Amino acid sequence: MKTLKLFLVALIAITVSATTSAQVTDHSKMVMTKTETIKVAGKCEMCKARIEKAAKVDGVTKAVWSDKTKLLTLVYNPMKVKSDDIQKQIAAVGHDTPKYKATDKAYNALPGCCKYR
Repeated sequence: MKTLKLFLVALIAITVSATTSAQVTDHSKMVMTKTETIKVAGKCEMCKARIEKAAKVDGVTKAVWSDKTKLLTLVYNPMKVKSDDIQKQIAAVGHDTPKYKATDKAYNALPGCCKYR
């Protein structure tokens, strides 16, 4: 009987301990992300590949551009990268965004099917 009581007390103690430790959250490991949609000029699948590649800088977890809507959907960590920095990278490869226009040199380097101006 004494052994049974001891066993039950130990079982309850383990259950309470496991439940309590499961509720501890380490907020330092939580990653904050932001989703943003940006208009990006382009025309075709080659543009899509170029725009998405340029947008995938450190801190960006998702970059998807639609050649139909001309919208780039970004998911990124604003603690690591700013939207402006991503848009500058896109403009540097020849595609205009609302804030940054591609230089003539970058735009002229695009293949003929990608020219949107």
